[in-house]
Amino acid sequence: MAKYVYDFSEGDKDQKALLGGKGANLAEMTNLGLPVPPGFTITTEACREFLADEAEPAELHVQVTMALRQLEDSVGRRLGDLHEPLLVSVRSGARYSMPGMMDTVLNIGLNDASVKGLVKESGDERFAWDSYRRLLQMFGKTVLEIPGEVFSDALDEAKRKRNATSDLSLDVEDLKALVRTFKREIREHSGAEFPQHPREQLDLAIRAVFHSWNTERARLYRRRERIPQELGTAVNVCTMVFGNLGETSGTGVAFTRDPASGKIGAYGDYLSNAQGEDVVAGIRNTLSLDDLAQLDPPSHRELTKVMRRLETHYRDLCDVEFTIERGKLYMLQTRN
Repeated sequence: MAKYVYDFSEGDKDQKALLGGKGANLAEMTNLGLPVPPGFTITTEACREFLADEAEPAELHVQVTMALRQLEDSVGRRLGDLHEPLLVSVRSGARYSMPGMMDTVLNIGLNDASVKGLVKESGDERFAWDSYRRLLQMFGKTVLEIPGEVFSDALDEAKRKRNATSDLSLDVEDLKALVRTFKREIREHSGAEFPQHPREQLDLAIRAVFHSWNTERARLYRRRERIPQELGTAVNVCTMVFGNLGETSGTGVAFTRDPASGKIGAYGDYLSNAQGEDVVAGIRNTLSLDDLAQLDPPSHRELTKVMRRLETHYRDLCDVEFTIERGKLYMLQTRN
């Protein structure tokens, strides 16, 4: 039986052909003992078979189930649980980074019931409903291929009514209203309700990653860069960590040195109380890493230590993505 699913602890940086660049480097960071959230990678081989047969390999569903059970046991939570729900992200990760691949989908596992469990677990009702509206927005745009303007326009309208320039100004009731609006838009544009079953959400997101390998933009890029069309992409399923849990949380991107000059020192951007692509979306002004040092000295010290370790290990400049959840640092990606 072919092995299609690898826990982050099973791979290494030399397996990019099988695990994709993102998956191989997540495995490498995990094995270095760096703070990577637990997760697993579905191989490029599974993608190639899916695209060739227009169906998942017979063993893939079972292997994902087994990996998911192992992940649930390791973190002590269950996907879609009504009390302490496990949430995951799904990200594409081909051997070569390229435009046109599927955007990340965060907060998979949330539904009308588990969002209430997230309220109780986090003690922050606004955070839970903000996470749910983000899932609906990302899932609708990325998995169901509904135009992104459908969701961004509704979000802008909610901010306009509140006379706000930032989504941080939206309160719990505003976010609940947005959830209702997004669910209605999904129903009208896709002809079906947003899937409430967490495993269905996960399976649809995985298939969407596979399909994204053959988007026109990705194919044109590969042709231009002479990247073989038959490589396929891996899929990374990772335990969610939350940068939108208040001012002691946030998300950032950084280089281990100045990418223009090679000058030693960390360079990057950080956005507090933010999640996912917020830091590069231009929705708010970002902070520098020096600002992070003032805002959260322990996390900044740990980040600096991790980046120094990565550059020494890879013997190259590294580009990293990270999240801080209530003062705890997590590494989500590195590329050299």
